[in-house]
Amino acid sequence: MARTLFEKLWEAHCVAPLADGGLILIDRILLHERTGGVALKSLADAGRVVADPAHVFATMDHVVDTLPGRTDRTIMATGTDFIRTTRAEAQAAGIRLFDIGDPGQGIVHVISPEQAIVLPGVTLVCPDSHTCSQGALGALAWGIGSTEAEHALATRTLRVAKPKTMRVTVTGRLAAGVTAKDLALFILARHGSGGAKGHVVEYAGEAVEALEIEARLTLCNMATEFSAFTAIIAPDAKTLAYLEGRNFAPKGADWDAAAAYWRTLKSDPDALFDREILIDAAEVSPMLSWGTSPQDSVAVDGVVPAAAEARALEYMGLAPGETLVGLPIDAAFIGSCTNSRISDLRRAAALLRGRKVAAGVRAICVPGSTAVKAAAEAEGLDRVFLDAGFEWRESGCSMCFFAGGESFGRRERVVTSTNRNFESRQGPETRSHLASPETVAASAIAGCIADPRSIA
Repeated sequence: MARTLFEKLWEAHCVAPLADGGLILIDRILLHERTGGVALKSLADAGRVVADPAHVFATMDHVVDTLPGRTDRTIMATGTDFIRTTRAEAQAAGIRLFDIGDPGQGIVHVISPEQAIVLPGVTLVCPDSHTCSQGALGALAWGIGSTEAEHALATRTLRVAKPKTMRVTVTGRLAAGVTAKDLALFILARHGSGGAKGHVVEYAGEAVEALEIEARLTLCNMATEFSAFTAIIAPDAKTLAYLEGRNFAPKGADWDAAAAYWRTLKSDPDALFDREILIDAAEVSPMLSWGTSPQDSVAVDGVVPAAAEARALEYMGLAPGETLVGLPIDAAFIGSCTNSRISDLRRAAALLRGRKVAAGVRAICVPGSTAVKAAAEAEGLDRVFLDAGFEWRESGCSMCFFAGGESFGRRERVVTSTNRNFESRQGPETRSHLASPETVAASAIAGCIADPRSIA
């Protein structure tokens, strides 16, 4: 019987079928200091232990400061407690912690691929909704809650209702200057933020195959904004080339055996999906969100839709038919698990080189990991950002949201490479426009929303 890639991974990990799904074996568990320390402490207080510490990893990313010279102290009043609890509980449980100052520290969904913690064919969970990012490597990866994290830590299993399947096939090639972030926003604009509810989304087609791994991570990252259970892309030669030699990747004969298995991980040609979506890559332009949901997006050189929802318009200070290009901005932000990898920084720096951020615009770049920061500095990208007028930060989630305490100002208009533009997501009544790093950089230079294709 023909099977999808998801069905193959589900069957390989289902240790007990249940009426609504199955009991699924969990290969990797990732934790961060916002919820990880709480889960570990609750587990210990209940007299239970981590079943397999070697396959559990924790990092400091969500509430840790990203300002240079950072310590355990945070702007968030309770942030220090989160950090110190996670450190103590991780050490007590014997799990690998990427602490402040560790060269492996960074945003959980950035460090896992760069360390090869996530591998094709594994199941991986984390108490964070953007765990779906890691499906870009051919893993079955999804976000869970703190209570589920405790159960997975103690038993290496989770009870999961089996989702349906959806294939999003993107034909052709994305045009020059059009990115995976633009593709993700285009899909959301066309099919709505609830379009994949209850489904595992498999991205496929020539345009997806042409994406490099870091771009695939961006595309899969925003499957949670599509309401998907998770997203996945079949591993290929690019996947193997990306993973080989990384810290936790198999070595020697183990690598050869693993690679041979990974090459089999694909949907059968005649596999049936519960739903199919077809996208023509030629239709995708640089995109920008105008409202308070990621689905509220249009081409950056477009206008606010005539049928735009009234509350979103009032919050964003916009009107139907209003042109977005030229709208003055207060801030520009490059970072988050969506767009903070070295390829993102290189593309933004290419536009910033030799140019200056407009007067009155606060511009911030937060690398996704300490390794990304070090690589960027080795290439001189930090100087490009600094010379242009950007702040250059330590790695972390930073102002993707302001749980760490730092935020943009009331009603400030921000062009941001993050994944969510909900009300007050980046600050009190802050007006966030989602975009690619290129659009953020172009807008920072112009002092207003700008089409990155206009920067020669």
